Amino acid sequence: MQPRITVITLGVDDLERAVRFYRDGLGLKTDGIVGTEFEHGAVAFFDLQAGLRLALWPRANLAHDAGMPLGTPSATELSLGHNVGSRAEVDAVMEQARRAGARIVKPAQETFWGGYAGYFQDPDQHLWEVVWNPQWSLTE
Repeated sequence: MQPRITVITLGVDDLERAVRFYRDGLGLKTDGIVGTEFEHGAVAFFDLQAGLRLALWPRANLAHDAGMPLGTPSATELSLGHNVGSRAEVDAVMEQARRAGARIVKPAQETFWGGYAGYFQDPDQHLWEVVWNPQWSLTE
């Protein structure tokens, strides 16, 4: 298998609220909610970078499509990392997320490994880490 992730799907409890958070609050581009003509089909896609999209799909629909029971959400099952180019960018993104309605769970601070990072949760409690890693180039 060649590793290639093209879509990250987040299960959400309120699709319209989630779209507002990511589109209006964080400024991600989307065509809005599509697929409403299909039962269990409503979804929103956001272009993140070349070849990668974020999908927001109601949790119940995701469970239905996968043929699995709807489980209890857990914020610590997964985190999404957003790498930026400086400490100041970490602070700016964390503030943007806070203004959009995110819950700051760990304010940005120096890390034990020499970087700078903080965590926030979106309205569905998905955990995001905003991080500056001095060892990584954003063009890698």
